[in-house]
Amino acid sequence: MTKSLCPVCFRTVEAEVYEEEGKVWIKKECPEHGKFNNTYWTNAELYKRVNQHDPTVKSIENPQVSVEGSCPNNCGICNDHETSTVLGLIDVTNRCNLKCPVCFANAAASQKLFEPSFDEIRQMLKNLRSLKPSPTPAIQYAGGEPTVRKDIVDLIKLAKEEGFSHTQIATNGLRLARKESLAQELADAGLNTVYLQFDGITEEPYINNRGKNLLPQKLQAIENCRKADLGIVLVPTLVKGINNDQVGDIIQFAIENIDIIHGVNFQPVSFAGRTPADQVEEQRITIPDFIDLVGNQTNNQIQTNDFYPPSAVEPVSDFIGALEGKEPSVTLNCHQHCGIATYIFIDDGKIIPVTQFVDVDKFLDFLEESSERIENGGFAIKPRILAKATRELPKLLDKSKTPESLDISKMLLNVFKDRSYDALGEFHKNSLLISCMHFMDPFNFDEDRVKKCVIHYAVPDGRIIPFCTMNSMYREEIEEKFSVPFKPGKKSQLDN
Repeated sequence: MTKSLCPVCFRTVEAEVYEEEGKVWIKKECPEHGKFNNTYWTNAELYKRVNQHDPTVKSIENPQVSVEGSCPNNCGICNDHETSTVLGLIDVTNRCNLKCPVCFANAAASQKLFEPSFDEIRQMLKNLRSLKPSPTPAIQYAGGEPTVRKDIVDLIKLAKEEGFSHTQIATNGLRLARKESLAQELADAGLNTVYLQFDGITEEPYINNRGKNLLPQKLQAIENCRKADLGIVLVPTLVKGINNDQVGDIIQFAIENIDIIHGVNFQPVSFAGRTPADQVEEQRITIPDFIDLVGNQTNNQIQTNDFYPPSAVEPVSDFIGALEGKEPSVTLNCHQHCGIATYIFIDDGKIIPVTQFVDVDKFLDFLEESSERIENGGFAIKPRILAKATRELPKLLDKSKTPESLDISKMLLNVFKDRSYDALGEFHKNSLLISCMHFMDPFNFDEDRVKKCVIHYAVPDGRIIPFCTMNSMYREEIEEKFSVPFKPGKKSQLDN
């Protein structure tokens, strides 16, 4: 049992997550608008497997709002929330140089201009960094299209000044393509990652999803980022019948550009109130559906068992935290059903998932056991644990399947011994992250997932709102409260 939302009036209603015919469903009934029954996961066995990675509860010590009514009312974060913010988002504008039908932020459609000032953004950054015991380590500027602001480079500098170790922008790439120097300017300011909207390797998905063929601009944006050595994560919005047949091609494209592309984060389209209830089921792509697409379109080089939920790596941060004698600065304790991921390596043109040469389950068990031993104490316990890691970690590797160019044992030991951002980055440079985040909408909304959300929007009134409640419930309210009338054709003072 959980709580969900009526997709018509958004009132909180009781809901049940249940299994039937090998699938997992969520059903609920609104007293005014009737019954709703929607797919949650299309593979019940996989749903149960990821349940083995149920994350711990690590709430913040300084909630911004009090509990009022039932979740998700009065989000912002309340003391019922069970995680801190791992990735903070700030919508720096709702203006965009595109009018995509699948987007939930559109100034022209809403006729409202939401564009926080530089000082307002500074305060939102401070709010994220003030969370206790773990200040938010990573920030993403989003929108709208963040690069339409002329001060976007200064905003990246501001995030670094406020203490964020990782900065990224979610962008369609048009400005990066048109203005060759922008990528270098952003990199010099401290930008770590370009979160690039990328729907396919042919023109058709862009014409359907974005209204025009944007592939040439995407390719140019990638080239300009390459010149600036600015890392990219591709972000395809998956829409059934539009680009679900290009999953394998997108992965292959990333492999061919692995020098600058560090990951692909697939995002099945979320039905945030625009799709009629009777069309949702035929258009829904779930996480198990995504995994099937990956397997089928990579000749099964990447398989179901290669994927883990992000919460599975919690033992890594716990182990590093135990070595440092303090709470880990980053804990991926998001709900186990929010996403799925694997790392792949390339050897002689072949895809080799990390699970094929590392016994991931034993590796995680070793870290969990070692963390407990360190916490229990003992004579020279930390040096002894590191010495044991040096002996034991190589035993968890299958050298016959390890890519020839990769010394994974040395790399992992360096991550734990150095415990530095650079050491962890070395692992990422040699791998490609294939992931899927399935953001919720009012049809499959699950209160249990919301309480363990780690991706949160900071908004001008001081609240910090979980991603899925922001886009399902709060976006219109926030934009109404902090917007001014939008005048098409009249440039904002922040325009490029």
